[in-house]
Amino acid sequence: MSEQSSNSSSSDSGSGSTIAAIAESAAESGPDFDALRAACSARLNGSSSHLSGPSPGPEPGLGPRPFCPGTFDGWLCWPDTAAGTSAYELCPDFITGFDPTRYAHKECGSDGEWFKHPLNNKTWSNYTTCVNLDDLEWKHNVNLIYEVGYGISLLAILLSLAILGYFKTLKCARITLHMNLFASFAANNSLWLLWYLMVMPNTELLQDSPARCVALHINLHYFLLTNYSWMLCEGFYLHTVLVSAFISEKRLVKWLIAFGWGSPAVVIFVYSLARGLGGSAEQKIHCWMSPTDYDNILVVPVCISMFLNLLFLCNIVRVVLLKLNAPASIQGSCGPSRTVLQAFRATLLLVPLLGLQYIVTPFRPAPGHPWENTYEIISAFTASFQGLCVATLFCFFNGEVIAQVKRKWRMLCFSNRPRTNSYTATQFF
Repeated sequence: MSEQSSNSSSSDSGSGSTIAAIAESAAESGPDFDALRAACSARLNGSSSHLSGPSPGPEPGLGPRPFCPGTFDGWLCWPDTAAGTSAYELCPDFITGFDPTRYAHKECGSDGEWFKHPLNNKTWSNYTTCVNLDDLEWKHNVNLIYEVGYGISLLAILLSLAILGYFKTLKCARITLHMNLFASFAANNSLWLLWYLMVMPNTELLQDSPARCVALHINLHYFLLTNYSWMLCEGFYLHTVLVSAFISEKRLVKWLIAFGWGSPAVVIFVYSLARGLGGSAEQKIHCWMSPTDYDNILVVPVCISMFLNLLFLCNIVRVVLLKLNAPASIQGSCGPSRTVLQAFRATLLLVPLLGLQYIVTPFRPAPGHPWENTYEIISAFTASFQGLCVATLFCFFNGEVIAQVKRKWRMLCFSNRPRTNSYTATQFF
């Protein structure tokens, strides 16, 4: 496939570098190029060329009309083409970034020779027209939203972990759950940034799909699942504290820690085993990031987690309303505390927010739909800024945290202020 490699190394009107990067990302583990070559040979051998006959000019016997013989360039099959004209074929659909509704073309010179690129003097097919540059720029901007969102969220999450870890007076079961939730978001956001900054631009890595890249995919989705398992733990904890009057919070936290980190491990193991053993070659390219039916193994537990959390929150609302409407004497003994109500409001806001991209998944517009770009923007914002929302609602807007920060700030301000010496002057007359 020497001609195929020459296609990806050439440039045309400033867009060649983009085409080269896209061309290099074509994984040869996808289509069967030997079968394509054989089909092309059968097509060319089965069609008798009408271009080699005598010239229809006024003077007979001028010899055969010059033409470029049909060829397979590694991607497409090009038929016999008259000299001085161009052949057109639909762009291949197995190249990432190519629009299969567009046409590539191959020029046949007046001497009956296929056009050769001046840089390498190799026969060249023009695939630059296969890329929708506007769509490519749009996707780049969407990826930029993801990168900025995950970066800001990671900084907010790390700051929240530092604050909660610094103030020892905040140590309690609920804050322990918050810190585990923050840790899962920090790991998830870090891996997504690694994906967008290190893997996405590396077309060779995407093409080869080595084991380390697949491992990144598996770990990334593991921590994505932990985000939702820990949100479920938050909801279950609030529900248990409000509904069950007598319970060992220490033991409950231990069970929730085991569930929050353990249940996603089981799901991701089943997903990895199913896709690794049962997935086709096309489903294993691009480091497993191509959407497949195996993604349902990940989506279903997330949807179940969201549904259970909504049930917990609905029951929490019922219990809170009952306790708030109870007589004053009863409210004073068993009413919900202010901190529990704050945590409940934060969880109530986060559950639909964190699951928004999964809620709207069934309504994803088809490619080319007028709402497709709007959907992509909403998905980018809701997915990448989740960490910022979690940190804001559970830490930055947390009344206990705000009180501790204010107290520490006052201590620092007063401790740095110079003390004035007080004395009593006694006068003797």
